[in-house]
Amino acid sequence: MSLRVLAVDDVPPALDELTRMLKGAPEVGEVTSLGDPLAAVKSLLAGGFDAAFLDIAMPGLDGLELAGLLSRLAKPPAIVFVTAYNEHAVSAFGVGAVDYVLKPIRAERLAAALTKVNRMVLALRAEADGVVPSTVDTMTALAVESDGRTSYVHRDDVQFVEAHGDYVRLHTRHGVHEVRMPMARLEEYWEDCGFVRIHRGFLVALHAVRELRSDSVGGVLAHTGAGDVPVSRRHARELRERLLRAAQRGELGR
Repeated sequence: MSLRVLAVDDVPPALDELTRMLKGAPEVGEVTSLGDPLAAVKSLLAGGFDAAFLDIAMPGLDGLELAGLLSRLAKPPAIVFVTAYNEHAVSAFGVGAVDYVLKPIRAERLAAALTKVNRMVLALRAEADGVVPSTVDTMTALAVESDGRTSYVHRDDVQFVEAHGDYVRLHTRHGVHEVRMPMARLEEYWEDCGFVRIHRGFLVALHAVRELRSDSVGGVLAHTGAGDVPVSRRHARELRERLLRAAQRGELGR
């Protein structure tokens, strides 16, 4: 799915930057940008938006007042506040905001907000279609910042994940990408998509495992196209069983 997003900020440079980042996100299909909160009201009341990213401090009608109006709609869009001030957070969540992002906006922080929006929108659509919400897929790509540029690493390209303090390193066939995110959080999102914990500091994509090897001290290594990954003894048996089941279903080596 692609999100339809409205971005509202009365400061043109800030609006341009937010719009640029939203357009670069893989979850977003369409972005409408408005600098006038009153015009934003008309657009939002007309419907058609999945989410609205709102500045708070705006003349005429601030973001909190705008969100309050939207909360009265039968099907309000998901609201994310984007502001330079953190003192409004309690009020923001009080009017039903999905997230609260501080300026200057970091790519990984915006990606996290979009993940929350995506989860909410997909759950609502799944409910309307009679689909069990737990089947909703989220965080299919992660934002990566390097040398002032933002790119996106798709989950299907990741062979294994390595914990590195407050970051995770995404190992692909074409390189390693670092993202600020706890390993436990990423595991929560990706464990139902074929990623398995095989060590305290590693997740591996089952489809990426070519074979299991022994290391020089009798341990086990999972061989992938991006390198070998250590497998702890407590996870080795479970990994073998899951690989066997995946092989029987034809899911390995794709």
